[in-house]
Amino acid sequence: MWTKHHKKRYLGRFVVPLLTAAFLCYFGYHSVHGAFGLKATEELKRRQAVREARLAELVEARKTLEKEVALMSDGSIERDILDEKARFALNLSRPDEIVIFHAGSN
Repeated sequence: MWTKHHKKRYLGRFVVPLLTAAFLCYFGYHSVHGAFGLKATEELKRRQAVREARLAELVEARKTLEKEVALMSDGSIERDILDEKARFALNLSRPDEIVIFHAGSN
């Protein structure tokens, strides 16, 4: 019976550990820097906070507008609301009035 004897190769011992280390490095890198990694998650949370703040501003603006519409559309338009809207739309004021413009007002 013939048998072959191989010399022990020292390089063969390192193949599996090197492949394992390569896979771990690849997946480790992408778990931090990838499209769904830790850094992308932080950016997503930051954008979510900014958009929630913007949503709160828009909700407040909508409530204000709904309140103004309710005052004007219930059948009896209040004189001060009508006067305010007309002056703003026509860009008019009395000579004895002081007009203060706010940056956020329309």
